[in-house]
Amino acid sequence: MFMPIKIGNESSFSSIRELQILHFSLFLVLYLAIVLGNLLIISAVTFDQKLHTPMYFFLMNLAIQDLGAVSVTIPNSMANSLMNNRHISSAGCAAQVLSLLFFLSSDIALLTVMAYDRYVAICNPLQYETVMNRTFCTQMIAGVWVAGLLYAVMHTSATFATPFCSNIVNQFFFLVVSIILLAGCFAFIVITYIHIFMAVLKIPSIQGRKKAFSTCIPHLVVFSIFCFTGSFAYFRPPSKTPSFLDIVLAVMYTIVPPMFNPIIYSMRNKEIKNSLSNKHRSKLLEATVSLASECCQACLPLAVISFH
Repeated sequence: MFMPIKIGNESSFSSIRELQILHFSLFLVLYLAIVLGNLLIISAVTFDQKLHTPMYFFLMNLAIQDLGAVSVTIPNSMANSLMNNRHISSAGCAAQVLSLLFFLSSDIALLTVMAYDRYVAICNPLQYETVMNRTFCTQMIAGVWVAGLLYAVMHTSATFATPFCSNIVNQFFFLVVSIILLAGCFAFIVITYIHIFMAVLKIPSIQGRKKAFSTCIPHLVVFSIFCFTGSFAYFRPPSKTPSFLDIVLAVMYTIVPPMFNPIIYSMRNKEIKNSLSNKHRSKLLEATVSLASECCQACLPLAVISFH
């Protein structure tokens, strides 16, 4: 029951030392880029008073969740490549599953909340400030994090209560995702956007329609990337012989959304661009460095658990 778990096999992970170093270097660059991008978003929203609105409050929490998700998997994968180690303890595996499920399920719930925020902003603009007040937004975010934690605890407990037929996991991390959770949130978001698009099309001016669409496009793109990469990773027909493609799809699902989320929101948003301009750059850089240090310190306990 407590035997070590082997991650991958010869067909999915290279045993060539040069390729292992290349894997480590590539993941290191990607990880640093993801951390920097998301920390810049967090710093901008935290220190710019103009961004203290519900939409950016939710965006900041999305960046925190993305940081958590990549910090659970990528550093451990880099360490495995550097140390030529493919084993993880049962406790470390359970900790990784619990942590990643926590962040990913919270991510899905938050994207659902963000869709509701856009629905209120476009379909009921006169009541937006009343409905999306600070207390209500704080309660929704608290609900997102608590629901994600409860789901992760229940799912992890159920997963590890069942005996496994093998101790080999053909992924660079171990995770089971609930299709019911994904389907429910997906249905809610799709129905919400149907109402949003119907409301936007009723706006008489072209400029008004463009402005309404511009506030929805970043969230819609982020949600689409999340679903697209997840579909490739988890709705692909299972195979008895794991291939390198399985690892690539799992990496895409883990890395692509956190990497592109800051780019999408900064490219499509004038407020974020202004906050990241020269006027605020020095202050944001100091805050980002401080947050990066705290983020690294927070990830150390997970790394320690995984290696023992």
